[in-house]
Amino acid sequence: MSETVAAMRAEFTKLRGVRGTFFALLLFVPVSVLIAVLGGWSAKGAIESDSPGLRSDFTPEQAGLDGILYGQLALIVFGVLIVSSEYASGMMRVSLLAVPRRGRLYAAKMAVTTVAAAAIAIPVTVVSYLVTQLALGPHGASIDASGVPRALAGAVVYLTLMSLFASGIAAMARSAVLPLAILLPMVLAGTQILSVIGATKEVARYFPDQAGMRMLDVDSNDAYTGFAVLLVWTVAALAVGYFRHSRWDA
Repeated sequence: MSETVAAMRAEFTKLRGVRGTFFALLLFVPVSVLIAVLGGWSAKGAIESDSPGLRSDFTPEQAGLDGILYGQLALIVFGVLIVSSEYASGMMRVSLLAVPRRGRLYAAKMAVTTVAAAAIAIPVTVVSYLVTQLALGPHGASIDASGVPRALAGAVVYLTLMSLFASGIAAMARSAVLPLAILLPMVLAGTQILSVIGATKEVARYFPDQAGMRMLDVDSNDAYTGFAVLLVWTVAALAVGYFRHSRWDA
């Protein structure tokens, strides 16, 4: 156990020391909060001007979760870089000299990814919701409105699992280029486009981001199914990532 704790401490030290990885983690904060403020302010103006541009399904409760959906891109980059940076720099060889048991090293890295993602996701998710409601002014909703606490908890779980999913993909590829080239377009628009096309609509519901986002739906009756689907994707990515990591020729 002490060796595992020591490995985790080393991973936390590396996280703070690698600027790109640490910056990607911190970038989640301003992106999420800024989008939350702008979204709330824009919606307030649309409501008060009776603009037809406002979504027909708009609710202040759901709008409070929009910011982190853009901020998640930073956490995906973080999840990729925390693994791929060591392969790219050659530091993985040094890490394996310090922690020869590859399973322990991999577990420590994924544990740190989990803790870091969850630790930043919890406050930012709550703050993003609150600033959206503040920007909405009299049109805002309280944080204890029906379905909101569950959706906020679901958002934290979603963000953490997506970070881990990205780390697993990075461990498979052993580089940042391919995972980022796949994951960022997928989350930005890819699966959303597929979800509105008749031929692919049903399939798109089982992509990791689309399934997981059901946990963020304030009125969802399908949140646990979405969690299960995203969890399967994440476990599969981590398992294949470990398989590749365990056979890396250091």
